[in-house]
Amino acid sequence: MKRSFKYILGSALMLLVVSCSDLDKEPISNFSGQGFYKKPSDAQAGVTGIYNSMQSVFRLNFAYWGEGRADNVTTKHAGDPRALQSNDLTPIINSAKWDGFYTLISRANYAIKYTPQVFGEGESALKRELLGQAHGLRAVAYFYLTRIWGEVPLITEPYESVDQDVFVKRNGTDEVLAKVEEDLLFAVENCSASYSGAKNRVLFTKGAAYAFLTQLYMWQKRYDKAIAAAEKVIGDSQYTLVAMNDWNDIFVKGVSTESIFEIGYNEVQTNALRTLYALGSDSDYVPSTKFIASLEKGDLRQPRIYDVAEVQPRKIWKFFGQGFKDESPEPSSNNIVLTRLADIILLKAEAHANLNQSAEALELLNRIRKRAGLDVMDEATANNEYKSVIDAILHERSVELCFEGHRWFDLVRTGTAISTMQPINGLSNKGNLLWPLHESATLRNTNMKQNEFYK
Repeated sequence: MKRSFKYILGSALMLLVVSCSDLDKEPISNFSGQGFYKKPSDAQAGVTGIYNSMQSVFRLNFAYWGEGRADNVTTKHAGDPRALQSNDLTPIINSAKWDGFYTLISRANYAIKYTPQVFGEGESALKRELLGQAHGLRAVAYFYLTRIWGEVPLITEPYESVDQDVFVKRNGTDEVLAKVEEDLLFAVENCSASYSGAKNRVLFTKGAAYAFLTQLYMWQKRYDKAIAAAEKVIGDSQYTLVAMNDWNDIFVKGVSTESIFEIGYNEVQTNALRTLYALGSDSDYVPSTKFIASLEKGDLRQPRIYDVAEVQPRKIWKFFGQGFKDESPEPSSNNIVLTRLADIILLKAEAHANLNQSAEALELLNRIRKRAGLDVMDEATANNEYKSVIDAILHERSVELCFEGHRWFDLVRTGTAISTMQPINGLSNKGNLLWPLHESATLRNTNMKQNEFYK
């Protein structure tokens, strides 16, 4: 996949030398925002550097954080895959590191501070777009940080002075999520509704901001707000469900009409999708027996997800196409889709169901079911087969969004992680739902206290 925009990301570090992991700050002499941000093209390069950081953060860990601890996958691999599946998290596993997020946040903070200065006082569409994107990307970083680790340091200014405190403490989750909402609302007001060509799905747009607001409000159980945000996405004509025959193309080719925001990769800036899902018996994850048994008979997605001819499927086809047989260990150039229309439709359905609006919930649920070749579901059928309309929707999310990095977060936000995972790996303590802080964070900063469960 050769997308010209994505090659810009590969050169961003040559244009923007910003290094600021959470508590291991570079000396101020190594970078000066004032020295770098001189003209609009510098501001563009600065925001491009944020996207570059996002590529690094999610290339592997989107699956570790969103799928590795959940019930849809199983693994034979040691390291993080085994630790997450067996619920044996420790402060030395790689997925416990948050440094990449804080590099992303640092770059966003520089862009937010200095972009207005290079454009001056006048109105500029480009200035608004760049600031909107920087706020939106920072919001995504903090949203993931809070869902993974709970309380985290909330840093909203670049480190430029020895007078600034580098031994920061963790902020409460409510405070961090309030900043996430504020940043996303800023993105709604300032991002463009769309961009030309392939850039439209790999740059942060108003639609992306509304999609992440929907996810945020569902995490907070603010169902009315989730419905309102979702309606902004669903009502946008640029987002449509693809036909079932093109379902794999959402991930194989990328930038589909169903996609809302995806992280752009190419042959230079690659990710670990092959390692995660495609190397046959040597991939990190394969579909669990429980997941396979959960699919309804006649589901058209099943043969597009994995090889149904194998008793224990050795690879996941979803991201590479039906019949994929390439055993190459080379990194992948596929984009990683963080949110798409089906995700938002099902979240809106779930919000309606939580407000006892079953008719609205079922209409949305059945949009996804009908595309998958499944019978339309009514309330009686949902109650009979899945105990409730909410459970039917959560089951549909498990199948439709399988392996895309949503399942663990769905289990946690709906309060079903322990009941689902306890029979599998003994998960029993709410404190264990969070990741431990990596030892590198706690050793560098005595103010950084370990999550209680892992002390």
